[in-house]
Formats: sequence, C-alpha cells, structure tokens
Amino acid sequence: MSLMPVKPSASPDGDRLVTDTAPIAPPATCRVLSVDLAITDYEHTMEWIDQTARSRGKGYICVAATHTVVACEDDAELAAAVQDASLVVPDGQPVVWAMNAFGANLSSRVYGPDLMAKHLQRSIGTGVTHFLYGCPTDELMEQLLGQLRQRFVGVPIIGGYSPPYRELAEDELDDIAARINAAAPDVVWVGVGVPKQEKWMASMRGRLDAPVLIGVGAAFDFHGGRVRQAPAWMQSLGLEWLFRLIQEPRRLWRRYLNYNPRFVLGFVRQYGRYLRAGRRAA
Repeated sequence: MSLMPVKPSASPDGDRLVTDTAPIAPPATCRVLSVDLAITDYEHTMEWIDQTARSRGKGYICVAATHTVVACEDDAELAAAVQDASLVVPDGQPVVWAMNAFGANLSSRVYGPDLMAKHLQRSIGTGVTHFLYGCPTDELMEQLLGQLRQRFVGVPIIGGYSPPYRELAEDELDDIAARINAAAPDVVWVGVGVPKQEKWMASMRGRLDAPVLIGVGAAFDFHGGRVRQAPAWMQSLGLEWLFRLIQEPRRLWRRYLNYNPRFVLGFVRQYGRYLRAGRRAA
C-alpha cells in the first residue's frame, strides 16, 4: 500500500476535462485503505460519463462508501471489480473526510442517488439515454420508471429490467445482455446493492454495448419512494448510516457494526503511516 495516497491524473489538460470526442483521461486518485478513489466532483464525473458515451468507449463507475472500501479487504472478487472500474467515486462523507486528510481537497462527495438525479436532469438536454437494471419486482421497476419520468419530464430513459433475486445462470445473463443491447442505451444504472452490482458490472462489461455502467446501490429505493433518505444535515455530518439503521435495523445492524469501526481503525493506521512517512521525508 502506498503511503502517499494521492496519485496524479495522466490528463494533458490538468484538472480540465476535454469536451471533444476523444476518450477522456481519468482524474487523480487518492488511496483509502486499499481502494483508489477518484478526486472528482459531480460535474467532472458527469462530463466523463457524457464523453465516454460520445466517444463510444466502455467503462464502469463504482460509488464507494465505507462499506465498499472495507468490504474490499474481505472479498477478493469485489476488490478486483472495484480495481478494474474506470472511476471509483467517493459516495460516503467519511470517505471524503479520509481523502481530504491525505490532501485530496474535495468540497463534497459524489453521492450515487444525487449523481443519478443530476445526470438524468442533464440528459434531457444532452440526449444521453438510460437503462435501469435492478428493483425487486417488475411492478416496482414500473413504479420507479414512472416516478423518474414524471420528475424529469423528457428524460430519455429507454427501458428497465428487474432481475431475479438469485445467482443467474449463463443463459440468463446472455438473455439480459441481449435485452439491454437491443435497447441500445448510453448508460446503464445498476441498483442491486454492494457487492452484487460491482461484480455484475465487472462480469457483464464485455457483453454489453452500452458505453457506461454505474452502480448506485440504494438509489432506486430512494428515487422510487420505497426508502426515505436521510435529511441533508445528517448526510453532511456523516450520519446517514444512523438514519438508515433506524429505518432498517434488522437488515443493516450487522453491516454497520462490522464495517464502520473497521473503517475508522483502518484509516487511523493508514494516517499514522502517512504522518510518519511525511516526517521522515522532511
């Protein structure tokens, strides 16, 4: 693990993202525990999405809260999927705080549900098209699609699919790929939760023609009205986990009891090494 977490981008344009049809260079990254997170914001992330769609490139984006960062320590397949992502954006406020401690200087996170909402709104003007993959039932998918189309009038959402809640056979994955490819979207939003969505994007990337895949966790639940979002003040204080725990204690208590303390301890150890390395360099 590198003790200097910030890595520069290879972009010849520095911090400015180009807007022609050439593939866009990824931003600089900052390592937190074992995950390299993009030093980026909503605008630059959406520009990367649109540029990749225009150039017909292929990539996928993972949104990483503390759960994802720590789970990569336990799950080699998840870690490989996250490592192979084109961008891993900081979805959680504690992740942003950790990155800033290492010099990232971020003003906000790139929260999956907000990224989805902002990009759907943006695509009304750009024409970038969308497909949604997730939701527990077809009825909930139809409800989600209806609410999004009502909220973002004119948004080019061209389809959605609710997969079975189990491991899928190869012929089923082939059928799903054929369905999505027939719809020919620019962006596929994947809302089946961590670590399933990251592994799905990594395994399906080669089968799908869509330029961009984005895993957004609970965004479908929030936008569909199935789960309430934490108030803005709780989000800004890094307490979204507490709000969600109150909403779904039986499902989430083991996750937060396991991953939150481990994230704090892992960061403290890494930050101590970072400070010691800085003193030696001085």
